[in-house]
Amino acid sequence: MSFTVWAPEQDRVRVRVDGVDHEMTRGEGGWWRADVEGSDYAFLLGDDEKAYPDPRSAWQPHGVHEASRGYDHSAFAWTDQSWTGRALPGSVIYELHIGTFTAGGTFDAAIEKLDHLVDLGISLVEILPVNSFDGTDGWGYDGVLWGAVHEPYGGPDGFKRLVDACHARGLGVVLDVVYNHLGPSGAYLDKFGPYFAGQNDWGPGLNLDGSGSDEVRRYVIDNALGWLRDFHVDALRLDAVHALVDRRAVHLLEELAVDVEALSVAVRRPLTLIAESDLNDPKLITAREGGGYGLGAQWCDDLHHVLHVALTGEKTGYYKDFAAPGALARTLREAFFHAGTWSSFRGRTHGRPVDTHRVPGHRFLAYLQNHDQVGNRATGDRLTATVSPGLLACGAAIVFCSPYTPMVFMGEEWAASTPWQFFASFPDPELANAVRTGRRREFGRHGWGEADVPDPMDPATVERSRLDWSELLEPTHRSMLDLYRALIALRRTRPELSAPALDRFDVRSAPDDSWLALHRGPLRLLCNLSASPVTIPLDAPHTVLLTSSAPTLTPTSANLPAESFTLLA
Repeated sequence: MSFTVWAPEQDRVRVRVDGVDHEMTRGEGGWWRADVEGSDYAFLLGDDEKAYPDPRSAWQPHGVHEASRGYDHSAFAWTDQSWTGRALPGSVIYELHIGTFTAGGTFDAAIEKLDHLVDLGISLVEILPVNSFDGTDGWGYDGVLWGAVHEPYGGPDGFKRLVDACHARGLGVVLDVVYNHLGPSGAYLDKFGPYFAGQNDWGPGLNLDGSGSDEVRRYVIDNALGWLRDFHVDALRLDAVHALVDRRAVHLLEELAVDVEALSVAVRRPLTLIAESDLNDPKLITAREGGGYGLGAQWCDDLHHVLHVALTGEKTGYYKDFAAPGALARTLREAFFHAGTWSSFRGRTHGRPVDTHRVPGHRFLAYLQNHDQVGNRATGDRLTATVSPGLLACGAAIVFCSPYTPMVFMGEEWAASTPWQFFASFPDPELANAVRTGRRREFGRHGWGEADVPDPMDPATVERSRLDWSELLEPTHRSMLDLYRALIALRRTRPELSAPALDRFDVRSAPDDSWLALHRGPLRLLCNLSASPVTIPLDAPHTVLLTSSAPTLTPTSANLPAESFTLLA
C-alpha cells in the first residue's frame, strides 16, 4: 500500500503503520511517499514523536486525534448504476442534520425516513456537514478532516448507504461542505505545510493565494471532487464563501466550477455547486461566459429576511432594513434587497443588482427557515413558536409559488414544535467551557439574558433539538403537512409555478405589505398577512386551486380572511 503526504517544509517524515514507524522518501513538490502494508496509519513530522492523522484521510474510526485508516472506495457495492442525477431547476430541497433528524441520529436511521420525503415531493436532500469533527454531537461546521465521514453517524460506508438509498427513491443528495475555516480541535493542517493564512470569525482560514497555495487549492478541489465522484453526491453547498480570501486572478470558486463541470461530463449526470454568500453579488452564479464564476446557485438570505419580517414583525438587528415599505414585493421581484443600497446593519452600501432579464430565479434558494436562521437564534426557536398556522401557510405558499428554488428545513413541513439549538461536544473541558461562555456572552450583547441561552455542551440541548416524529399523529401538524404536500404537488403539475424567469412574473402588495398578490402566468397567489380581512383587486377570471381559508370572490376582487392565502387560476 502506498502512503503519501504533502509536507514541503519538513526534512524528515515517517509514517506509523499499525504501530511500526517507516521512513518516507521525499519526492517532487514536497510530496513524501512510502510503500508499506498495513491498515491504521499516521504521520510523524521531523523528529517529533507525536503522530498526526492524514490530512486527506477517508476514515477516522477513533476520532480526529487518532490514526487514520485506509479505505477502499471501490469495495462498496453501489446499486445506483441507473441513476442519471437530479438537476436543480424545478427541484425542491430538504435540509436536514443527521444527528437530530431521527432519534437514532445515524445514516441508517435517516434511511428509514426517506419515504416521508418522497411522499412530500422532495427532489434533493441537503445534508449538513458529515466530515469528522471532535466529539460525538455537533452541527458539523467545526470539521477538521474534510474527507473523512463522522464515525458516530456511520462512517464512510454508512454515508454511501444513505446516498444509495436516496438514489433508489429518486432523491438527489446535496452535501454541505466547509472550506472557509477549520474547527478549534484537531486542526493539524499547519503542521504539514503552509495551509493556513489568518483567521476569520470561526477559526483558521486557508492559504488560497500565498506561497504554497497551489497545493492548498488542490486540497480543496480534490476534496470536493471526491464527494461527488466517490460518494456519488449530486451537489455541494459551499459554506460562507464570502470568507474565502483569494486575491488571485482566477478565484478558487471559478477553478472549482471548471473541474466540477469536467467531472459532470465524465460521470454523465448533473453536478451542482450551491454557494452560501453574504456578498449579494450575482457574479457567483453568472456563467463564466458572462464573466462570472459559473456556480449553479446560491442561498438568498434577503428573501428569508424579508419574509421573516413580514411574518413575525421582528425589526431588530439586520432585520431592520427589511421592514421598509414595499420591501417584500421588491425583494421577491429582484432577489436581493440590498443591491448597491444602504445597509444600516453594516453601516455602508451593500450588494449589486441582479439582472432579472438574464439570471434565472432557480439560481437562488428561497426558504422560511434553515439551520442558520433557526439555530443561531439564542433559544433555537422555530417560526412555530411565534407565528400562527395561518401565517406559516402564507409564507409557505409564497416560497413555493415564487420563481426561486424552494428549500424546507427538517420538520418545517409539519410545523414541528421542537427547537433546533446550537450544540457541540468537545471532550477538552477548557475548550468546552470557552464555547459555552462565548455563546452566552454573544447573545447577552444582543439583549438576551445569558441564563436563557441553552448550554451547548449539555446533552439535553441535543435531545431537545431532535425531531419528534410522533407529532405527525396530531391533527394540526398533519394539516400543515398536507398543505406542504399540496403546494409541492402544484408546483410540479403547474409549470407556471416553477418557471424561473424573473422578468415574467409580477408582484403587487399593499404599501405596508399587509397583503400580497403574486402573478405567475394565468395563476394568482393572494396572501393576507394581516390580522383583519382584506379585499384584493383581481384583473383576470378565477377559480380556486388551493386555499388555506375560503375567500369571497367577485368578478373583480377577492375578500380574504385574516392570515390566509388563496391560489387562483
